[in-house]
Amino acid sequence: METKKSAAVLAAISGVPFIMVLGNSMLIPVLPAMKEALDLSQLKVSMVITAFSVPGLLIPLAGFLSDRLGRKMVIIPGLILYGLGGITAGLSATLLEEQAFAWIIAGRIIQGIGAAGTTPIAMALIGDLYAGPGRSKSLGIVEAANGMGKVISPVLGAAIGLITWYAAFLFFPVIVVPIVLGIWLLVKEPDNKREQKSIKQYTNDIKKVFHKKSAMLLTSFLGGMTALLILFGILFFLSDYLEKSAGIYGILKGAALAVPVLFMTITSYITGMLLKKKVKLMKWLAVAGLGLMAVSLASLSLYQNIYFFFSGISITGIGAGLLLPCLNTIITSTAAAAERGLVTSLYGSVRFLGVAVGPPLFGYLMDIDKAYMYWGGAGLAGVAALAATLLIRVRDMQQPDEMNQSPQPAQQAVKEEFVFAPARKPELETKQPGGNRQE
Repeated sequence: METKKSAAVLAAISGVPFIMVLGNSMLIPVLPAMKEALDLSQLKVSMVITAFSVPGLLIPLAGFLSDRLGRKMVIIPGLILYGLGGITAGLSATLLEEQAFAWIIAGRIIQGIGAAGTTPIAMALIGDLYAGPGRSKSLGIVEAANGMGKVISPVLGAAIGLITWYAAFLFFPVIVVPIVLGIWLLVKEPDNKREQKSIKQYTNDIKKVFHKKSAMLLTSFLGGMTALLILFGILFFLSDYLEKSAGIYGILKGAALAVPVLFMTITSYITGMLLKKKVKLMKWLAVAGLGLMAVSLASLSLYQNIYFFFSGISITGIGAGLLLPCLNTIITSTAAAAERGLVTSLYGSVRFLGVAVGPPLFGYLMDIDKAYMYWGGAGLAGVAALAATLLIRVRDMQQPDEMNQSPQPAQQAVKEEFVFAPARKPELETKQPGGNRQE
């Protein structure tokens, strides 16, 4: 595949995380109205977010299937399920009364199952289509699309909520249609000659990747989970805070909710562009992002001024924007194409876990004392920053596919190929490049 892809292809792929993030962020502004209409507790209403995110544990299965069948064969059915879940939740809120909440949760679970086969697999697809600096830039654009969805979705959700609180559910199937058509018609997958491995063989291949780079991968997983847990925990708290403490409702409330994710989106795009030119900065940008999140959350417990509060959560958004594009590049560059789907899917699972845990955890802590919420988030971000400082190493950020595509000096080329094909004999190191390379 050519390194440079058309804008239409990248737009189609970026549309996947864009609409997936609507699945949670667009509902946050209408949660207080849903709580009142269905007479729900704070914990119960948070389950609307959690029910969508828990099926993220199925993401590794989606990754396994995508490595065997192809990325599009998993992404497109996932998008369709996502739309069907929205129809289920929306119609149940309209047609049912006492059982409405149970069916809304069922619809959200269906949506979550569909989402499990989308965004992480789209990241793997980017990894298949792009190599080298173009991969970092493209992943930055995808993360920016994810963030842009977070920016638009609160305003969009608040605007749709003016019709009725459950109208947002019925919007999901509408927005899915153009993305399905774009992925189906525009994206051409590279021919990676996928092997039909058994689950045991597949598991062994993944073990090899984790055996070599387990510290860096697990640290990246922790960082991704932490960022999403804090972000969605803060947004859940902010939705309630804006109404009760600041008296802000409707579209203005949606715009206020968009502030931290707007800063995250802009920072994500700039970070992706920067990584294209200076890959070695990746580790320190990730550490800086987690550090900013820790400091900003800790500072929020010190002052109650609303302007200081929005400054603090905006810095949290900037921290997430520095962190996530770096982690995306690390994850997609660690495994070869044959295992990339499962590796990115495992990463997607822990990100979904962060989204699932964030709202109920922050809701529980805010009922006790807001200081616990702020300091708890700051402590978690601080631990993740320390782990990233100690365990992420630039020299481990190798991109297996690029090693097979671009010429390297003799000693380096054989050494890198030996790492990923350990059955080779050591005496290959004495041969000249050109005759030794195998795909």
